[in-house]
Amino acid sequence: MATPKNAVFDIGGINHLALVCKDMAKTVDFYTNVLGMPLIKTIDLPMNSGQHFFFDIGNGDSLAFFWFPNAPEATPGIASAANLPGKGSLTSGHGSMNHVAFNVPAEKIDEYYEKLTARGVKCTKIFNHDESEYQASAEITPTTFVRSIYFFDPDGICLEFAAWTRQIDPRIDVKHEPVDASGKKRAKVPAE
Repeated sequence: MATPKNAVFDIGGINHLALVCKDMAKTVDFYTNVLGMPLIKTIDLPMNSGQHFFFDIGNGDSLAFFWFPNAPEATPGIASAANLPGKGSLTSGHGSMNHVAFNVPAEKIDEYYEKLTARGVKCTKIFNHDESEYQASAEITPTTFVRSIYFFDPDGICLEFAAWTRQIDPRIDVKHEPVDASGKKRAKVPAE
């Protein structure tokens, strides 16, 4: 199956996703020493207005953080997820960043769960996302498409280690009609 191609722009993935942290030192410690991501670029913003640091997340992609000296406090449940999956509501406000999912090898997901817990990271059990009633099963099923572990960073940003278990095929995986703001279903998105 050929991967769908963007006919308008030649986009090759995420250059970087920029988030905001409360304490850059804690952020650097967590992402480098706990998750093992190399710190690849640091910037002190002009006029002592903050910092901007970049971490390598693989495939030429980066995760970046701003630190601003007088940034507003976090507002979980509005600007970000307040709970991990299975621990409460996943809802966050319009325009928010709900979570960041890092792609990891499928054969390493169990090992990575053990590594996270050994490093003191409180995380969910491994979710086997599938097409069952609750869209997750304790075991891998014939419809499992991704396995996930969710956890928070020191600022309460919800992170996910996600491992695809099969090739996604829009011809069979795109089958739901989108809803508008009122909850009414709209025309089905065409598969490529």
